[in-house]
Amino acid sequence: MKTKLTSLLKQVFPSSYTELAVFMFFLLCYGILGTYIALHYRIIFDSRIPWDAYFSFDNKAIVMTGGSFERHPLAYYFFNWVREFSLFVSGGKMDATFRLTLAWLSNIAISLCIVQIFKYLKNIIRLPLKISLLIILFFGFCSTNIILSFTPENFTYTLLLLCIYNYYAAIKLSKEGKIPGSALTLAGITIGGLTITNLAKVFIPVLFEKNVFRSWKKFRNAVFRVVITTVCFVFLYLLRIDFEYKNIFSKTNQQYEKFSNVESIPDWDMMLSYFFGGSILFPSFITTDKHNMKGFNFKGLLMEPYSSSFCYAFIIILLVLILWSYFKNFRNKLVQIIAFSFLFDIVIHCIMRFGLHTSYIYGGHFIFVYPLLLGWLFYAYRSKPKISSFLMVTMVILFSFLLTNNIFRMSDFFQFLNTYYQ
Repeated sequence: MKTKLTSLLKQVFPSSYTELAVFMFFLLCYGILGTYIALHYRIIFDSRIPWDAYFSFDNKAIVMTGGSFERHPLAYYFFNWVREFSLFVSGGKMDATFRLTLAWLSNIAISLCIVQIFKYLKNIIRLPLKISLLIILFFGFCSTNIILSFTPENFTYTLLLLCIYNYYAAIKLSKEGKIPGSALTLAGITIGGLTITNLAKVFIPVLFEKNVFRSWKKFRNAVFRVVITTVCFVFLYLLRIDFEYKNIFSKTNQQYEKFSNVESIPDWDMMLSYFFGGSILFPSFITTDKHNMKGFNFKGLLMEPYSSSFCYAFIIILLVLILWSYFKNFRNKLVQIIAFSFLFDIVIHCIMRFGLHTSYIYGGHFIFVYPLLLGWLFYAYRSKPKISSFLMVTMVILFSFLLTNNIFRMSDFFQFLNTYYQ
C-alpha cells in the first residue's frame, strides 16, 4: 500500500528538478494572473452572478452546487470540499480572500496538469528536453489553460484528472500491463463524476490492453472491470438523486435541446473558431447583456468567430500536424487511445452539435490531445533531422503567434474587467 501511494504521489507531483522547474514556472505565471484578478475584480466569484459572466462558465453555480446533476453527477461532493476549504481560509466570508483561494486551487490544478503532459512527453514518448519544453510552452499558453488557471469550474479539475489518467494508462500499456480494477473504478467515479460524458474515455485504454480480444480470459477480466466500474458509478449517481432516475432523461433532453439548436453561425465556422480553435487561440470577444433571473442585470463576455485569416491558417496548420501525427503513428496503440478520446468529443460537439456555439468552454475535455499528438509527431521523425528541424521551426512560429495573440486578447479581457467588474 505504501509503495502504491508513493508511486501515485510521484506520478501526480513533480519528481525531478526539471519537472519542479516546469511546475514552478507555470505556478508563478498563472499565480500572478489569478492573484491580480481575484484581488482587484469580482468576476471569479460574485454571489449575484450564477453563470455566463465570461465565456459561459458557471463559476458561482459550480462552486455552490457542483453544477447540474445530469451532466456533473458527483461534482456536488467535490465542490463542497473546495467551497468549505475556501471559506475556511477566508474566515467564512465570500470576499477577495475567498476568490483568491479558488483561483489558487485552479492554478495548482492546471500547473499539475502541465506537469503530467511534460512527464508523458519525457517518460513515455522520450522526446529531447528542448522539444518537450517547446510543446509544454505551447500547451501552457493555450487559451483554455490560461482561463482555467483562475476559474473554479468542472473543466479545470476534469482536465487534470484526464491528464493524470492518460499518463497512468500510458505507463501501464507501455509495459504490456493492464489497468487494475481499482484504478479503473477510481477514474470512472472521479472523471465521470465531474462530467458524465467523460466516463467513456476511462474505458478506452482497456480496449488496447495486450491480447484483450485474443484471449477469453483477458476479455472476461476486462469486461468484469468495466462492469464493476459502471455499477459503482451508476449506484453513486442514483444515490445522489435519491434514485429518481426519470429526472436524468428529462433533464438531459432539455439540456440537449437548449444547447444544440443554434443557427446564427455556420457549423464549419463554429468548429474551426470554437471547437478546434477557441480552446487554443483566442478569437475576438463580444460583450452581451445578461441577467440572473432574479432582477440583477450584468455584462457577459463571449467569443466571436475568427475575423483574421491568420487565425484560420494557424488552426488549419495545427490540425494538419495533428492528422499527420495520427496517420504516421497509426499502429501505435497509445496514439489510438488519444485519438479515440478526441473523436468522442468531436462526435458530441461537432456531429451531435451539443454546445457547438460555445464549444470553446469544453477545451478542458480534450485540449491535452494537442501536445501529446504533437509529441508523437516529433517522435516519428526522431531519426530524420531535416523533418525534425522543419517541425521545430513550424512549432516556434505557431507558438510565437499563439503567445502574441493570446496576450493581446487577454488585454481585451482586462478592459472588460475594468469596465464592469471592479
